[in-house]
Amino acid sequence: MSKVRVAAFSLSLDGFGAGANQSVENPLGVRGPEMFAWFFATPTFQRMHGGEASEVNPIDAGFAARSFENVGAWIIGRNMFGPVRGPWPDDSWKGWWGDTPSYHVPAFVLTHHPRETLRMNGGTDFHFVTGGIEHALEEAKAAANGKDVRLGGGVSTIRQLLQRGLIDELHLALSPVLLGQGELLLHGINLRNLGFGKPTVTAGEKATHFVLTKNSEGAEGWQAA
Repeated sequence: MSKVRVAAFSLSLDGFGAGANQSVENPLGVRGPEMFAWFFATPTFQRMHGGEASEVNPIDAGFAARSFENVGAWIIGRNMFGPVRGPWPDDSWKGWWGDTPSYHVPAFVLTHHPRETLRMNGGTDFHFVTGGIEHALEEAKAAANGKDVRLGGGVSTIRQLLQRGLIDELHLALSPVLLGQGELLLHGINLRNLGFGKPTVTAGEKATHFVLTKNSEGAEGWQAA
């Protein structure tokens, strides 16, 4: 069954999903990459960027690989696509990932400013959606054709869909890092009331993996799990 899911999303111990002051030099925010140490060493990441994986914990590697399984479309926020703000000055910015992004399926970018669809190598098409997050989800589900819709972030995008009760599954990778500042993912959000049951918890080498799935029992699912 098709899901709307967050996968391989790294969090710091103090709850931040991105560092402060995102820029061209710091696409994940200041010190943001420290949260992704578990992912950067995996074969999945290294294949995406033409490198070779070092020896890694098979648990971390398994979670990284599964995060790309059965994905038919992505939704990403404007900030995740790039640091350009306001109206698009031109079409020169094509994302952080070079000519062949790692998505390989349609990706829907949330923005207030129209832009023509950007077709990249490897099957990635960036569609720029100005009609709001629920409209983007409708388009992504249609494009996914029965497969899952993966939410790539950033933090604001995930929070908006969580608050609307539109996410089915969350995989959060808790990294042993204290950022001190940045963007908090779950502040003010009651996952129990949104219907998420007690998480499964799996310890990797460089992160602890929490998977929460929405269930019909809501808060009661924490006692039943």
